Amino acid sequence: MAYTAKNYDHLKGGALKGLGDSQLDQHFGLYKGYITKLNEIEEKLATADNTKANYSFNEYSELKRREAVAFNGSFLHELYFENLGADSEISAGLKAALDAAGGKDKVVADLKAAALCGPGWAVLTRNRRDGKLHTYFIAEHHLGLPIEQDLLLVLDSWEHAFMVDYGTARAKYLEAFVENIKWSEVSKRFGK
Repeated sequence: MAYTAKNYDHLKGGALKGLGDSQLDQHFGLYKGYITKLNEIEEKLATADNTKANYSFNEYSELKRREAVAFNGSFLHELYFENLGADSEISAGLKAALDAAGGKDKVVADLKAAALCGPGWAVLTRNRRDGKLHTYFIAEHHLGLPIEQDLLLVLDSWEHAFMVDYGTARAKYLEAFVENIKWSEVSKRFGK
């Protein structure tokens, strides 16, 4: 099965505060590149010889090492784009969870702080083990992603997400991101 990049052009044309069309076009292009590489990796894996897989080097081994990068790079971007759109519709269940974690403002501040930890991703999750909300920093796409989590809110904190509009001012981008959170999407994910 080949993956197809989704179209997020509805986010352009001033739909988002502080994120311009040029920034979005470049970001969409990078996302489409992950989809292309994911398809390429899966196609090669279908015929790669797995009988000599090893740590040092083997085509199959390298494909398997990079598979999670392309997969997570593709779908973390989709979650990111889908939780943009600036609305304030928070479900009762999500509101209760946010309140139990100290309130929406505290949780959002912690998410922004996680995003400042470096280039990578910051995510708000519901931990399936304790049922509580957590924020995590994820380096790269495949390193540091905790298991047993429902991804609720995904924040791309790689430079490609903001350099056109903000240069190196990551904190200013984070303010724009917060203004563009589509809480109805976060609530939908929480409800699943």
